[in-house]
Amino acid sequence: MNELVKFRIDRALECLEEASLLADKKHYNTCVNRLYYACFYAVNALLASKDLSSTKHAGVRALFNQHYVKTEIISRELAIVYNDLFELRQESDYQDFFVVEKDTALEFIAPANHFVKQIASYLGYDESC
Repeated sequence: MNELVKFRIDRALECLEEASLLADKKHYNTCVNRLYYACFYAVNALLASKDLSSTKHAGVRALFNQHYVKTEIISRELAIVYNDLFELRQESDYQDFFVVEKDTALEFIAPANHFVKQIASYLGYDESC
């Protein structure tokens, strides 16, 4: 596996762990941030596997949707997790007085884990790489 792809998948998995720890401590805004970044790093691993990249989050989303969702390599249902987390993270990081509720944060943990693991599997990631 390409070193950059592996690094990004490892980083995604690390963010998932961080999100769980933050949820346990009731830091739901930051939990959502880490869930988003877990998905973001996984998507960047996908893009790196095709020598694609963008310096902007919106560009990463656009490339992901163009090369993986529209081509049905990644299902639209799975892609919704990433897109929804992008929107939620934008609100929680940049809007004053916006608070992510416990239920909202917790409902994204399993889907974000599934999203990252599906991408890791697609890329042939295995912990012994």
